[in-house]
Amino acid sequence: MSPHAPGRRRAHRRLAAGVPLALVAALTAQGAAAAAPAGTDHAGSGGGRGAQVVRTATLGDIPLGAFSNALLPGTVGDDRGVDLGGIGSDIYPAGRRGEFWTVTDRGPNGQIKVDGKKRRTFPVPGFDPAIVKVRVTGDTVRVLDAIPLTTSSGRPVTGLPDQAGRDEAPYSYDASTPLAYDPDGLDTEGIVRAADGGFWLVDEYGPSLVHVSARGRVLARYVPKGLGLKGAGYPVVEALPSVLLHRKINRGFEGLALLPDGDLVMALQSPLSLPDADAGDASRTTRLLRFSPRERAVTAEYAYRFDPVGVVDPGEDDTSELKISSVVAVGRDRLLVEERTDKAARLQVVRLARSADILGSRWDDDTATPSLEQLDDPAAAGVPVLAKRLVVDLGTVPGVPGKIEGVARVDDRTLALVNDNDFGMTDGAGAFDAHGRLVDSGVETTVTYVRLPHRV
Repeated sequence: MSPHAPGRRRAHRRLAAGVPLALVAALTAQGAAAAAPAGTDHAGSGGGRGAQVVRTATLGDIPLGAFSNALLPGTVGDDRGVDLGGIGSDIYPAGRRGEFWTVTDRGPNGQIKVDGKKRRTFPVPGFDPAIVKVRVTGDTVRVLDAIPLTTSSGRPVTGLPDQAGRDEAPYSYDASTPLAYDPDGLDTEGIVRAADGGFWLVDEYGPSLVHVSARGRVLARYVPKGLGLKGAGYPVVEALPSVLLHRKINRGFEGLALLPDGDLVMALQSPLSLPDADAGDASRTTRLLRFSPRERAVTAEYAYRFDPVGVVDPGEDDTSELKISSVVAVGRDRLLVEERTDKAARLQVVRLARSADILGSRWDDDTATPSLEQLDDPAAAGVPVLAKRLVVDLGTVPGVPGKIEGVARVDDRTLALVNDNDFGMTDGAGAFDAHGRLVDSGVETTVTYVRLPHRV
């Protein structure tokens, strides 16, 4: 919201183990959000007929500068009127009823056209991605704790792009001034809590899998073989298949699940750009990868086939808008997978059958012709595509907001959904006023509980 909006509160901090980690609930403004009325799913065949929203809670206004500087003093000099947002990148149960771990993405960013070409803007370049613990109380989302991500030496990890020539060039809020790349930069998305109290995250830049201590220090970043990332302030391990080097810009790993046996499953948000961007944009086949923390290696890979874009979102005809943003373990080898556009989402269940493993096959060879992404019907070409079953079409459930990026299982019939509000930013030169202050989009961060008619 605007820095002059009523109800904004100054941040307070307390010391935890000598480090300012937690932002107590007093940070959260008391703006009430009316809970969405419960309704009935009007989906046609399948789709979880009878699913309904049973609670909606909203995060109040927390100035981003106060939030960041309470964790790592001096990281943000000017937040340009931006509030804390973006914590809807993922959501994971924290143990106690109504409490969840969430994670921010790379921070406020947008696009502005200059001389006909889009430039990626970072209005708060000092922003440090953070793990944020929240509690849903009534119609309010309260911040309980926050853990900043840091390098091995404790320096902030920014959300700026890593590598020139591979990632988008970063610019200032008005797209007038180039910013420096940051090899430590992370565009964090999925999150799970490890048994040792630390966390695993996934990142869109590498794409990468990131192991983080309970205090937020990056212990290791696992990236594709051949990435050649130099200058990072933490260990970088080239352990993922090199074919992932062809990830679409800003569409690396977004979903992350923790299986009962301790293995992790990462989901590529979009099909790879193989052999080129046009093929990736037209493709409906993306990939899931299974990673063993014990072996520190990828142990399986699966082909996942999106439904046609007009099925996922009847108002959309651009296949490149299809994305996976969340995966959730719902059994020993079963996953709940979210297929979405920015306006609609459907949840599918898949089983990770051994017979569907394509790791090390010709589909991991980036010179293969045709590529996996080019196949109009992968199953007909002999690819063991994961079978799936529709659980619920969230686009037909009244009260579910757009751009759902995180899904958590509350119980066997209730899901908690969180949306990414993009820190209230929009694209274009009008995102900021003449004084360089944010013109807020008005989109809030919400946690929405959906009750399903059947167990999942």
